[in-house]
Amino acid sequence: MPSHGSITKAGKVRSQTPKIEARPKKGVIPRIRNRYNFTKRILEASSSQTSERM
Repeated sequence: MPSHGSITKAGKVRSQTPKIEARPKKGVIPRIRNRYNFTKRILEASSSQTSERM
């Protein structure tokens, strides 16, 4: 089975590319984000429904 190019050149471009350090990720911790979404979706919706009944 013929291949495209020699196997000795595999990974040439990646090894020549300069390494760039990853930026630190900034974001809300998923557990806190899920809690916020829960309160926004469930608790505020239920409190608005109870106030409509009065």
